[in-house]
Amino acid sequence: MLASLPAPMPAGPVRVLTLPWRDPDDVLWAWRDEAWLACLDSGGDPAIRARWTILCRRPRHTLDWRRGAPCRLDGTALPDTHPLAADPLAVLRRLLPAPVPPAETGAETGAEMGQGDDPLPFAGGAIGFAGYALGQALEGLATRHAPDPESGQPDFAAGLYDHALLFDRVRRQVHLAGIAPAPDALFAAMRAEWAALSPAPLPAGLPRLDFVPDRPHAGYVAAVARAVDRIAAGDIFQVNITGRLRAARPCGLADHAIYRALRRASPAPFGAWLACGADFGLLSASPERFIQLGPDRVARSRPIKGTAPRGATPEQDDALRAALATDEKERAENLMIVDLMRNDLGRVAQLGSVRVPELFSVERFAHVHHLVSEIAATLAPGYDALDLLRAALPPGSVTGAPKHRAMQIIDRLESSPRGAYCGAVFRIGTDGAMDSSVIIRALATTRRTITAAAGGGITILSDPEREYAEMRLKIAPLLALFGADRSPGPIGGGT
Repeated sequence: MLASLPAPMPAGPVRVLTLPWRDPDDVLWAWRDEAWLACLDSGGDPAIRARWTILCRRPRHTLDWRRGAPCRLDGTALPDTHPLAADPLAVLRRLLPAPVPPAETGAETGAEMGQGDDPLPFAGGAIGFAGYALGQALEGLATRHAPDPESGQPDFAAGLYDHALLFDRVRRQVHLAGIAPAPDALFAAMRAEWAALSPAPLPAGLPRLDFVPDRPHAGYVAAVARAVDRIAAGDIFQVNITGRLRAARPCGLADHAIYRALRRASPAPFGAWLACGADFGLLSASPERFIQLGPDRVARSRPIKGTAPRGATPEQDDALRAALATDEKERAENLMIVDLMRNDLGRVAQLGSVRVPELFSVERFAHVHHLVSEIAATLAPGYDALDLLRAALPPGSVTGAPKHRAMQIIDRLESSPRGAYCGAVFRIGTDGAMDSSVIIRALATTRRTITAAAGGGITILSDPEREYAEMRLKIAPLLALFGADRSPGPIGGGT
C-alpha cells in the first residue's frame, strides 16, 4: 500500500512546439497501444465547441477509484485509514501543480509562451472521467446495485499529463504544448516521431455482435410508467430513466478499432477515448457539454433535454427541427434541468452572477436534433474547477429534479448500475481552466464485455412507448457499429 501521496506534479512555464498538420486519426493509430492514452476529440463542423482535438499519453501519475475500495495511485492502493482514501477529487487536488499562465498560439516554435493570438486549451494537467457512482457518493446515496466483481470497471480514473498534442481544426495546425521543466528532449523526440509518422490504414469493419438488454421492452416501459406515477404524486418533477445493453467482447477486438469506427460514424463535439489502463476503456461520442470553466472564472453549462430524429430530406429535417423547438413536453423538461443547473452552479458562484444567456436552442448533430440551453455563472473567490465538479456531479440532465430524490428513484427503477455512463469526462489544466462533457452516446469496454447505454428524461407528459422509442433512437448509432438493424422493433428481439 501507498503510505503517503507524492508531491504535486512539477510544472514550469508553458512551452510550445508547432508541427505540420496531420489528421488525428494518424496519431490515434500510431499510439493505439498506449495504456493511458487520453483523446478529447472534436468532430463535425469545426466551431467554437468543436475546434480542438487533444491527445495525451504517458502520464506522470494515474489515479483510479472504485466505490467501496480505496483510491489507487499509479496502481497502488492508499491505506483504508488514509483520510483521502475514498475521495478521488481530493487526491487529484493534491497532485495538481499550482496554476501557471495559459498558453497561447503565435509564439515562435519552442518558445516560452507570452503574448500571442489564441489561447491553447490545454498544456498539461488532469484528464479523466468521474462516473455516476462518484456522483452518488457525493450526494450521500447508497445503491441497491452491486458492482460486477469481474469487470474491473473504475468509477473514477484520471491521468496527470505534463504535455499534450493539440490539433487546431480551424487553422489546421498542431501544437505540442507542455509544462515539463526541461522540455528540449521531449520536443526533439516528437520532431523525429512526427517526421516518421505514417498515414493510418482505413478502419477495418467491426464484427457483428449481439447486445442483450438489462431488461426487456416491457420492463423499460413499466419503469417509465412508474416514474410518471412518482411525478404525478408530487414526489419529483422530472427524472431520467436509462437502460444498458451488453455484448461479449470477441478476442482480438481492440478499443482503437471501435473508437476509430465510432468517431467516423458519429462525429461529436465532445468525443473521447480514455484508455484507463489495460482493463477498461471509455469511448464516447457525446454531444453535450457538462461544465466549462474559463480563465475568466466564468462557468458555463449546456444541458441537452429534448430529442428529435434527423429528416430524410432537407424539408423534413427543418420540419422536425421546428417541431422540437415548440414541443411542450421537451421544453418543460429542458426548463426543469436549466433550473437544476442554476442551483448546482449557484453553490459555488458569486451571489447574483447566475444567468441563462441561451434558452431552447435547437442544435443539429449527425443523427438527431437536440434542444439545448446555456447557464452561466462567475465562480466565487476561493473555489476552483474541482469544487465545480464536486458541486454539480452527477450532471443534472441525466438525473432529474429535485436531484437527490430523483437519484433515489433512479436507483429503484433501473435494473443495473450505470457505471461510467451519466458521469462526466473532464480535463483540468494547470491554468485552472476546465472543460467537461456528459457521458452519453458512449461505450464502456472491459476485457470481456462491451456495454452501451441510453435513456431519456421523464415528465408528467411522458408516454412510455414514446420514451422507449427515443431511447432506441439514441442508442441505435452505437449498436449499428456492430451490425445491429436500425428497423423499428424492441431491442433484444422481444418484449
